Amino acid sequence: MKLKKLKILMNLWILTLLGKHTKKADVIKKANLFKSYGGGYWHPCWIPTQPELISIGNNVTIAADVRFYEHDMVRLMFDNDPNYIGPYIKYYTGPITIEDNVVIGARAIILYNVTIGKNALVAAGSVVTKDVPPYAIVGGNPARVIGNTKDLLKKRMEYSGVNTDHFCFEDNYKE
Repeated sequence: MKLKKLKILMNLWILTLLGKHTKKADVIKKANLFKSYGGGYWHPCWIPTQPELISIGNNVTIAADVRFYEHDMVRLMFDNDPNYIGPYIKYYTGPITIEDNVVIGARAIILYNVTIGKNALVAAGSVVTKDVPPYAIVGGNPARVIGNTKDLLKKRMEYSGVNTDHFCFEDNYKE
């Protein structure tokens, strides 16, 4: 089992060096590294240490250098220090769920026990410590809601010259 996983990780490393990000996503899917993932998934980068705790929905785009931390690192600080009771300190882990139609910007950090709702956008460099509601745009450290994708869609359509007078945005975004 460990040899198989090592071979998969080597293939991913080679594909990363070659810049073959779409093929890398295919290798990740075939290897069943993540708990689940949907179609239209694009992931150009790093594989977390416990990918079995991560669920990725359909049509998800994950930009470069995004990090998923499905565990904390604090316990490691105490493990080898004789002044602390390292082995008795709880190791926190938890799932990360990314629902459908989500975009995660470059260098974002997603922490454990977080769900990113459908049609959400995580701004580049954000640190997501809590659940992201559907249709939210979040940014900052820690990430906070700074807008919504319904308004973004309307602005983009108007900028593109699309008449939005007869277009009901709420009807197209039923929960």
